Amino acid sequence: MIRVATDIGGTFTDIVYYEHDEKTDTVSQVTNWKCDTVPEDLTAGVMTAIDGVNLRPKEIGFFAHGTTVVINAIAERKGARTGLITTAGFRDVLEIARGNRPDLFNFRFRKPPPFVPRYLRLEVEERTNHRGEVLRPLDVDALAGLVAFFQDEGVEALAVSFLHAYANPANEVAALDALAGLWPEVPVVASHQTTREWREYERTNTAVLSAYVSPVADRYLSTLESRLQADGMNRPPYIMQSNGGVTTVPDARANPIAILESGPASGVLGAAALAQAMGRPNVIALDIGGTTAKCSLIEGGKPAITTDYHVEADRENPGYPIKTPVIDIVEIGTGGGSIAWIDEGGRLFVGPRSAGANPGPVVYGRGGVEPTVTDAHVLTGRIDGGNVLGREGGADVEAAGRVYGELGAQVGVSADEMAHGVLRIADVNMENALKLVSINRGHDPRDFALVVYGGGGPLHGATLATALNVPEVIIPANAAVFSAWGMLQTDLRRDYIQTGTARLDDADPQHLQGAIEALEDEARHGFSTDAANGGGLVLERAADMRYRGQEHTVKVSLPGGPVDEAAIAEWIERFRDVHDRLYRIRLEVPAELVNFHLTAYRIIAKPPIAQRTTKTAPLDEARIGRRRIDFGEAGVHETPVYERARLRPGMALEGPAIAEERGTGALIWPGQRAEVDGFDNVIIRTGG
Repeated sequence: MIRVATDIGGTFTDIVYYEHDEKTDTVSQVTNWKCDTVPEDLTAGVMTAIDGVNLRPKEIGFFAHGTTVVINAIAERKGARTGLITTAGFRDVLEIARGNRPDLFNFRFRKPPPFVPRYLRLEVEERTNHRGEVLRPLDVDALAGLVAFFQDEGVEALAVSFLHAYANPANEVAALDALAGLWPEVPVVASHQTTREWREYERTNTAVLSAYVSPVADRYLSTLESRLQADGMNRPPYIMQSNGGVTTVPDARANPIAILESGPASGVLGAAALAQAMGRPNVIALDIGGTTAKCSLIEGGKPAITTDYHVEADRENPGYPIKTPVIDIVEIGTGGGSIAWIDEGGRLFVGPRSAGANPGPVVYGRGGVEPTVTDAHVLTGRIDGGNVLGREGGADVEAAGRVYGELGAQVGVSADEMAHGVLRIADVNMENALKLVSINRGHDPRDFALVVYGGGGPLHGATLATALNVPEVIIPANAAVFSAWGMLQTDLRRDYIQTGTARLDDADPQHLQGAIEALEDEARHGFSTDAANGGGLVLERAADMRYRGQEHTVKVSLPGGPVDEAAIAEWIERFRDVHDRLYRIRLEVPAELVNFHLTAYRIIAKPPIAQRTTKTAPLDEARIGRRRIDFGEAGVHETPVYERARLRPGMALEGPAIAEERGTGALIWPGQRAEVDGFDNVIIRTGG
């Protein structure tokens, strides 16, 4: 079986494939390719990538796909004109939002505007209380007038969010049924379809954003399916979700907000799978692409999942909440294409604006005129100017030197000094992101390894690990397309979350057992049509818990088995342990359970990650030359250059050195040592 994964990034579209012999459970050599992302037609990049590796779609037995179509539609405000139907008296929930202000002393702070303006937020009479009791059934007859208004206003999608629908969605279900008859041409998303977790603002915003991107996602997925089928692929594709699992195209259409961060999630899953094969349960994954850098902490072999995710959040903007399971990723606008600029006060910044795929960095020679991180790497020799991805015939180094000279002149430094400054600021931005997922959450970076990938990860990894005292950097083979490879390590996955607050010191075990069994029955029903798409169903329990009197919660893994007083006591003890580790506070105050989480997997058969036997071979076999590389404070060195594909397990590299492959290079600084292990990883020992 040929297993294929494609990943669309802001600059490049990646493809990875290998052939899996299911009889011997062995795989062929991994083949990969990169081509330009086509912003105006994202599926065109996918088809170009398939052609680039000479694959025929009819030969493909498994196809996984990660896409930026949803996040792009939100970021570029290119979604559908959306209307909202909500409970009478609650049309302004989106406007009121939350009172938290990330930029506390900014008196000019303004909340981000809702995606639905007030005149397109209409109310209807209905009411359900927090216990799930329907106090007033939906006034179905009133919906016809609302639909007529939306039609006159050119609305293209509808969101429905009723008060306490997380506890009982009966009124929302009635609205969906009525709207399907009144206006079948327009997609409708109800809040209970996206989340069964409480908090009215977050639930409503999630439903709105899912409706906002629904037509865009539907067109994209339909185009992808039809193009693959037209080329002969007879297996349905799978779509990568933000929660770290793949899903079917119909499921992705039904809840498109769940594929918001599909590309970054797959890289984290790949890092977790690789680390588990290596026997390293604790790693930090860092993906540096053309537009952004993304990082996530993996503890005990599993990435953290959160439903407290915000789009466009930064130091000055609270962003927009998404109440759907997402791998806990910190993302910053610093990547290879990030533009360096100086503000009116003479301060140097890197990003968040990016040169993207078009025109790209200046060295690409496609019309870019603003200095980027990639240009700085070329000027310092860290990227080979004669072999720049995206530039046939070599980099336009002269143009890069010119724009960096112009930028440096603004503050009185040379082009080289400015290039070093840009790289240092990029490193600091990434250091801060890594601290957010480690130190700021009670984790010591010295207890973790750093897995770096993407085009920029291997170039920055050793510097970042040294700054944070991380003892080793793991650079996987085919690092530039590692996120695509990670999709081939995923399973079919769905997450079920249900709010149901309960004080655990006097909780009824039968009530809690019933709540868990209801979620498990829902999961079995949801997967009943996917029996041919994987192995047996795996169910994992967790809960959001807090001390009585607290507002926020921590997520706690729960054991399987029946719920009795002993089980509840174990839940409480686990919660106190997690709370103590995160906040160094352990109380004897009663604990409360707020949300049940159930994660359901259907395991997709996949080959083991192959390990090669260590063989003695001279390092010179992999050496392809020398290049002058400027390491900043560590000096300028004539540096040995190795071809990554020729490196063999057991080889050791002494810094300074660089091991290059298509799209990236593993940079080893002076005084550092790197080794190649049986998985073809380059492992840099930083001495941290």
